[in-house]
Amino acid sequence: MLIAMAAAVGALGCYAVLCAVKPFAACRRCAGRGEIERSGKPRTCPRCRGCRLRLRLGRRAHNVWRSTYEDGAR
Repeated sequence: MLIAMAAAVGALGCYAVLCAVKPFAACRRCAGRGEIERSGKPRTCPRCRGCRLRLRLGRRAHNVWRSTYEDGAR
């Protein structure tokens, strides 16, 4: 049990470092290409709007937490 908890804490720590160092990842829908094919024609990806990147979930949670903290500290 202790080893599983240590592994979970370690994985969470690695993900936190990854979110801090590289907050953006490739879009899942278009795989980082910026466009998808519909009816044989390339179209701009609706999820990333052609910018090819998305904000990681951990970084999005950090941004929300930080803005809430700053709003409360005023």
